[in-house]
Amino acid sequence: MSKKEEPAMQGSTTDRTSTGYVAIHPLDPEDAAITAAMRTMVSSSKGARQGIEARGQFDALMEGVLPRGDVTFEADTLGGVPGLWVHPADWRSGEAIVHLHGGWFSFGSAKAYRHLVGHIAARAGARAFVPDYRLAPEYPFPVATGDVLACYQGLAEREVHRIAVTGDSAGGNLALALASRVTGDGASINGTLVGVAVLSPVTDLTLSGATYETRADADPLFTRPQVAELVHSYLGSADARDPLASPLHGRHSGMPSTRIHVGDDEVLLDDSLRYVERAVAAGVDARADVWMGMPHGFPASIGRLKAAAQALDAIGAFLAERLHARASPYSP
Repeated sequence: MSKKEEPAMQGSTTDRTSTGYVAIHPLDPEDAAITAAMRTMVSSSKGARQGIEARGQFDALMEGVLPRGDVTFEADTLGGVPGLWVHPADWRSGEAIVHLHGGWFSFGSAKAYRHLVGHIAARAGARAFVPDYRLAPEYPFPVATGDVLACYQGLAEREVHRIAVTGDSAGGNLALALASRVTGDGASINGTLVGVAVLSPVTDLTLSGATYETRADADPLFTRPQVAELVHSYLGSADARDPLASPLHGRHSGMPSTRIHVGDDEVLLDDSLRYVERAVAAGVDARADVWMGMPHGFPASIGRLKAAAQALDAIGAFLAERLHARASPYSP
């Protein structure tokens, strides 16, 4: 494996693969050509520092995700938090997914994410609720963490007994923090958290990951200074090591089965690999799937990238197994 393929961490990706908690997916030649074209298109905007005026542009990007014809949508409110239900053709009343959308805590909406979540819900055979948690900088940390907890509790109060949490990017951060909170203090009485599946989660707001340097050239979208500004907009003066802000620095023991999918060409790669490493050390059934040559947010390119469909298929299968299982939700 080349130097570029080995994150500068405590042990290489190869070492982690040998332990069984990191799976490496090679780059398909057709995907390579598509991602190369994508890089050319976005190269001029790499590292751009955009304020809230870019929310419409971000939503339009996510609205462009290939829609499915076999899902329906319904507005609702859970725990006082508005959002959108995504219903696949077949679902069970006692099971549900909560998907927390990405957008660096400052962008994104349930409506804009409905098509991406539709792919997850259909593959899992379970309905999903996407909350419109409040966004920074108008509502800085920890407002979003409180919103997603209220949403989760509201779902459990509706006799949904088996719940999975998913999320992407900043939503992955919120998902992992929520899962740790729920399993740690019994925040839900009626609902059992059966699994967590996240895409390229932001787990460390201290920005200490080595891949901010080793993937600086490979990442077509983000730079460390840009990320630092986005994080500051969310955190303000709060401590970046607060477990609710940085799940990497939080409690891992007791977490349910956890799956993370991440592109190898991401400055956020370390956020995924270090999280899984610590989770496994704490006895959690956790695994990272690393997709070679893939940028941040690649699953949104469903219908164009083979890797997107493969990653979503894997997440759907994992969620279906966890949600429909009759065994203990904490068994591997």
